[in-house]
Amino acid sequence: MPKYHIWTIGCQMNKAESERLASRFEELGYEATDKVDEADLIVLNSCVVRQSAENRVVNKLSILKSLKKAKPEITLALTGCLVNADTDRLHRSYPHVDHFFKAGDYPPWLEKPDALSLPHHPSPTAFVTIIQGCDNFCSYCIVPYRRGRERSRPIPEIAGEVRELVRRGAKEVTLLGQNVDSYGHDLPDRPDLADLLAELDEIDGLVRLRFLTNHPKDMSLKLIEAIARLDKVCEMISLPVQAGSDEILRVMKRGYTVAQYRELVGQIREKIPTVAVSTDIIVGFPSESENQFRQTLDLLSETKFDTVHIAAYSPRTGTAAARDFEDDIPSDEKKGRLKKAELLQEKIQTEINARLLDKTMEILVEGRNRGKWYGRTRTDKLVFFSSDKDYHGQLVKIRIEKTSPWSLQGKI
Repeated sequence: MPKYHIWTIGCQMNKAESERLASRFEELGYEATDKVDEADLIVLNSCVVRQSAENRVVNKLSILKSLKKAKPEITLALTGCLVNADTDRLHRSYPHVDHFFKAGDYPPWLEKPDALSLPHHPSPTAFVTIIQGCDNFCSYCIVPYRRGRERSRPIPEIAGEVRELVRRGAKEVTLLGQNVDSYGHDLPDRPDLADLLAELDEIDGLVRLRFLTNHPKDMSLKLIEAIARLDKVCEMISLPVQAGSDEILRVMKRGYTVAQYRELVGQIREKIPTVAVSTDIIVGFPSESENQFRQTLDLLSETKFDTVHIAAYSPRTGTAAARDFEDDIPSDEKKGRLKKAELLQEKIQTEINARLLDKTMEILVEGRNRGKWYGRTRTDKLVFFSSDKDYHGQLVKIRIEKTSPWSLQGKI
């Protein structure tokens, strides 16, 4: 039996697409292997959102060059956001790669299936893409140039996929898109994300619903009210702000001000009192002054997010920021700002999670790690507990006995 190996880096959409590729390969008679040197087919699913991610992909391609030379009969393919329309340049740069195909597509040497290939044995938490591409064109972001313009999937198609994943064992589904708030605007009857959530909330056997990622300029009051009303939709919202300075937000082409962002978070917390809010921050954007960075720290201090994903700016060739602005913040300064923001957020998360000590939390158990079961609360808190019983895929109530900025520990 031929074997396949998929290496994945990047966002949840890449993970979801790799799962579906794996299912398709298995339908065609391939067997998965963790050992790349045993594989007859190797697929790299790439990410280039940050320079560090792109470097890892390039390093992996370099490592595989010697394997391909030793075993020329293997098939090596590259997908994900490193693949753009200029495949001739990619072939010149990586002549040892046999095939290149765009993110979300099927390999060109395989016949595309009539129906989407789904994981045969999904984990308790599954991912479902509801919209591809992005029309926002934030100045720093390469994604619209690699995944294209927005394309929504019809509600019946998504609902059918979720029902089948639940039938196969999934309990929680996370809906994915570069901007889920744009969902449906390109469909004939123009449904929105709130309409989709209401439809999926009715599916028997589905326990929880999540979605990623929102754009502050596009999130509607209707959606906020749907989250508050629908039982299965988790009280957790990812709302990337990216910066605490209006001027930096303007050159990022984000389409909102800090005041508008604060007002939106206030509306969310008023309608959903138990909500957890996460965000993304970019430090060291071109021209960002020390005072503008301080405004970002002030926003973190005042808003007190449950989690923050912080990255140092890295120019992406082809974006407006790379074309129009000099990358003028020294690397050491970027690293210093990154560290300051991380230390501040660690303190905030320590305080937020400490309030959960001695509380009883319901979690959906996803698996085991280093001898302990783990799962997440509805507000996306990671919880560990010990037990000899099998709790995989079950909802359990845990009394929290220990807290940290990153996770919680407790007992049944």
